[in-house]
Amino acid sequence: MARIAGVDIPKQKRGVIALTYIFGVGKSRAQEVLKNAKVDESTKVSDWTDEEIGRIREAIGSYTIEGELRSEVQLSIKRLMDIGCYRGIRHRVGLPLRGQRTKNNSRTRKGKRKTVANKKKATK
Repeated sequence: MARIAGVDIPKQKRGVIALTYIFGVGKSRAQEVLKNAKVDESTKVSDWTDEEIGRIREAIGSYTIEGELRSEVQLSIKRLMDIGCYRGIRHRVGLPLRGQRTKNNSRTRKGKRKTVANKKKATK
């Protein structure tokens, strides 16, 4: 198993798909990295040589990925919450922030339904 940027990359997958296991690397960036490292993107990870892995590590090093990117994203969200803008407030309350409706959907963001019990009718 190859280890790049602190992530174990699956051996049985093609290079482009395997690199997407790294946070901050999508399909297009993976293709770009492999092109810069001069590695064929259709080759499986198990067929990579140590030299190719080294070139890939070097090519990926120029991007913000994994822990550094996660902390950058968290700081951006914290900044929005601190300044109290609309998006920051939505983050704080745990609601969708990009204009989606919340009456029926948005269960992913709101979490599991919280059932509210009916009021008991007063007896005469």
